[in-house]
Amino acid sequence: MNPLRTAASALLCTFALVSQQAAAVEYRLPAADSRLIGENIDYVVPADNRALEQIAAEFQLGLTNIMEANPGVDPYLPKAGSTLTIPHQLILPNAPREGIVINVAEMRLYYYPKGKNVVQVLPIGIGQLGADTPENWVTTVQRKRANPTWTPTENIRRRYAAQGKTLPAVWPAGPDNPMGLHALYIGNLYAIHGTNATFGIGLRVSSGCVRLRADDIKYLFDNVPVGTRVQFVNQPVKTTVEPDGGRYMEVHEPLSRTEEEFNSTASAPLPMTQATTRFIAHVESDSNVVKQVLEQRTGLPTRLNP
Repeated sequence: MNPLRTAASALLCTFALVSQQAAAVEYRLPAADSRLIGENIDYVVPADNRALEQIAAEFQLGLTNIMEANPGVDPYLPKAGSTLTIPHQLILPNAPREGIVINVAEMRLYYYPKGKNVVQVLPIGIGQLGADTPENWVTTVQRKRANPTWTPTENIRRRYAAQGKTLPAVWPAGPDNPMGLHALYIGNLYAIHGTNATFGIGLRVSSGCVRLRADDIKYLFDNVPVGTRVQFVNQPVKTTVEPDGGRYMEVHEPLSRTEEEFNSTASAPLPMTQATTRFIAHVESDSNVVKQVLEQRTGLPTRLNP
């Protein structure tokens, strides 16, 4: 497993940015032939012992998002006076600009409100190894529920029992419920929901569902209609050729697939589609910059040509 994500897990065991709301970072959609949005922000850590998770939450990021963009940052308390890169420049996932698109590789949810020329981006937590969040799946929001109960599956009950924890057959609704206070159900076994934990956004922590901070799921609950299209993708490598000819690539550490990968100190191999391979091999892509981006995996869009 990449050391960055190992450290993160240890905490638990010019298209302008339009606005940063309490519930979402909202971007104006670029033209159809463009996928680059937003701008990064330089942030000086204040001298108030502010935890990295707190900074991530302030800027609507998951913990892994901010750690990828700032290699070597202390995953607990970043050094006061140091400058962090807030990764708010993104390449849109290669998917229709419709409904909800969840890129499990970068642990972000993209919501395209119908009739509006914007995309709203929220950080998420996803399924832990062995209880993976779906990918390459298209579904819909089938129903919504405030104050959901939680009915653990037999597999979940066995996993908790192996840790010496006994789960009730049905966990009652309320602030102690692991599903939080709001849920959007997207299938028989999966939901987009809140959490009763203060940490876990931007990490692999759930039993397969998608979890968000309380304000974020409340925002989706209030604004996403039943019937909304939901697409899951797994794209650790995103690319775009912009209208000015700029060739950009954004690379995230891919999700570990095995215990061996998870426990390894080496970076996991990056899956490469034919389209990505052709993009990288293009004569205008600087091979030295490509190599650097593929190795560093900062999650920051980088221009590959002059």
